[in-house]
Amino acid sequence: MLVLTSRANPILGNFVRRVYWARYAGGYTEITNEDARAFVERAIDDGKTGKRWSETTVRRVSAYLTGCCADYGMLERGSRSTRRILPFRISPIVAAYLAYELHFSGVGDNALLNHEDWQLFGLTREDVLEEIKRLSRKGLLIVQAAGEVIRISWKHPDLEALCDVLTQS
Repeated sequence: MLVLTSRANPILGNFVRRVYWARYAGGYTEITNEDARAFVERAIDDGKTGKRWSETTVRRVSAYLTGCCADYGMLERGSRSTRRILPFRISPIVAAYLAYELHFSGVGDNALLNHEDWQLFGLTREDVLEEIKRLSRKGLLIVQAAGEVIRISWKHPDLEALCDVLTQS
């Protein structure tokens, strides 16, 4: 759901990629609504919105960003202006679904490793390759990697077949 919500609301995806993971990697322990507000105001100043937002909209979107992160388990829950950063990792089921979904949407094997959706989980190209290798060891696909070139053989013909396998394991 994080991926789909971020695709529908790009500001959330950008917040997760640029603020949450930067804070997480930097050893910070919390993110505030004020951090989210600064992010929103910077986006407005950079012309990422069609027009200037009202103060009410900026405040509401800032709270939405931290609230969504809490809903997805990245920040602690509750209505507060400061939230503790929680450990967050992609599950194997989500990694498998995302890899297959990107493949079926036409993303090539090499481009798949660099797709921005993986960054929602804090993953670099190398991290994604390791996730793909784990999926290969579970028999969900076959991966061949040599240097910068990767080839993936997809064992399931569509997402429905993959979901059937994932629910049975």
